[in-house]
Amino acid sequence: MVTCSTSFLRDGANQRDDGYGGTARNRARLLREVTAAVISVWGRSRVGVRISPLSPTNGMADSDPVATFTQAAHDLQALGIGYLHVIEPSVNGTMSAPASAQSPLLASGFFRPMFSGAIIAAGGHTAETGAARIQHGQADLIGYGQLFIANPDLPTRFRLNAPLAQPQRATFYGGGAAGYTDYPTLNRPKRQQAFAAANADH
Repeated sequence: MVTCSTSFLRDGANQRDDGYGGTARNRARLLREVTAAVISVWGRSRVGVRISPLSPTNGMADSDPVATFTQAAHDLQALGIGYLHVIEPSVNGTMSAPASAQSPLLASGFFRPMFSGAIIAAGGHTAETGAARIQHGQADLIGYGQLFIANPDLPTRFRLNAPLAQPQRATFYGGGAAGYTDYPTLNRPKRQQAFAAANADH
């Protein structure tokens, strides 16, 4: 997967006056070139690009994000990549507000008319909003990040409509087992997991 560098795409950061700056097409040039280089190694069907059109992380901004990311989407369509991974407008860095069932501006549904490959919508989705996006034809797959961290058996919980464990943000980058491998599954309570971990080397 190619993670799109918003510092080149967005005119709030890209102040260049050469072939990589100025117009939306110029600002998307690096994305085109890097993606083409990756395709030359792995092939179109095995390459995807992740974009985050409206995230303000690290001060990113764009005067016309619709034009900028429309250009990027058309370029990626022309390159024939396998999928486009779209981060919801509600995501701000590691923070994510609940996603809506209907795709808002510059979310997954916006790119459907201009991109024929698979579209992944990610950021703040529940089982219900994710299913609605797929049913409305606004996405082909839904990415679940934080919910999967806290619920290693997330598909089973969705299927059974079981309660979800809540992710503990303070442990996201802790480097240890806490918040990484100690979340319970439906058939293995946390106490049993802790016992198994404590006796793993015996």
